[in-house]
Amino acid sequence: MKRVLSQVRALHRLEPATNDHLAALRVAVGVAVPSMLLLAAGRTDLIIYAVFGALTGMYGRSEQHQLRLRHQAQAAVVLLGGVAVGLFLSVNHLHSWWLVAVEAVLAGVGSVYADRVRLKPNGPFFGILALGACASVPTAVPWYIAMLIATGSAVFSLAVGFSGWLRRRSRHRGAEKKPHRAAGRRELLVHAARYVLAVGAAGSLGVLSGSGHPHWAMAAAAVPLAGADLPSSVRRGIHRIVGTFLGLAVTAVVILPGPWWLAGVFPGQQAVLLALLVILFQFTTELFMTRHYGLAMVSFTPVILLITQLAAPTDPVVLILERGVETLVGALVGILVVVAVRRSGSRTPAALLGRGPFFGRAPLFGRPRGPRH
Repeated sequence: MKRVLSQVRALHRLEPATNDHLAALRVAVGVAVPSMLLLAAGRTDLIIYAVFGALTGMYGRSEQHQLRLRHQAQAAVVLLGGVAVGLFLSVNHLHSWWLVAVEAVLAGVGSVYADRVRLKPNGPFFGILALGACASVPTAVPWYIAMLIATGSAVFSLAVGFSGWLRRRSRHRGAEKKPHRAAGRRELLVHAARYVLAVGAAGSLGVLSGSGHPHWAMAAAAVPLAGADLPSSVRRGIHRIVGTFLGLAVTAVVILPGPWWLAGVFPGQQAVLLALLVILFQFTTELFMTRHYGLAMVSFTPVILLITQLAAPTDPVVLILERGVETLVGALVGILVVVAVRRSGSRTPAALLGRGPFFGRAPLFGRPRGPRH
């Protein structure tokens, strides 16, 4: 009973802050600079590519500079790969079932890669999110221009993440290689199969429902799979649902209609102000990302909806409703897959309550050890 109560309390527990503002500031700067350049050029519709490139800065937040640089470079492969595949699908007008099939397969491939290089945040979530988002909007510029924007943004985020080293110019021995128990081949393949199953099933439901954004269901389905064990996976799914719904309320205040609270004060500048809000919300997202995933989703939901609206304006009511429905469906599918297809050794009572093996990953809500830079 104590373990059950502990898991329930973990749903609303806020982990202590550990210089989170520094990591949040790095990510905000990585998003802000390329976004402001696009604002100056009058191309707010291209900010979606800059944001996904800049998400490179979300990785390795607590690691020493050399290790952070390595992991952020590896994360850039996932993110830019997602953008590239999404652009290919968009340019060739491959949507619906094509998107589901391609994203499900690449979710499995990305899972193996992320587990091998031990990315933190865990899993291929941001890569498949970038894939679906870029595939769902029309490409307003040649594909190589969009790819150049994403790549430049990723490189800039790498520079921001490594910039603290310039103050000390010291090399931490052993920072590049940390001992850890490598996951076995079977574990990697089982975990990858869970991604393929969850993402594919959620995307199929999204297509069958007639939604214009089935990739949101696929992204939500991937969220629980990054949990360290069954309880943390379920918590992630619940946080995703509740945080998204609260984030949709925030988004509604901003863009329903037009946005009404900005139109009278800054007529004709709604796109500019929405772009500035993207930067602000990305900062608050990273501020809570390791402290409470649900609170982070309250800010991250407006980020995704605003960059989508900037890239391809649509009826905001439909956008908000589809986001809510697809997130609910996807998160529930992800939780069901976690329960149905478990890792080896995770069927014992202790494992079900959070004491099972977890690939050697860091606990979902725990703090990784080591200095923060």
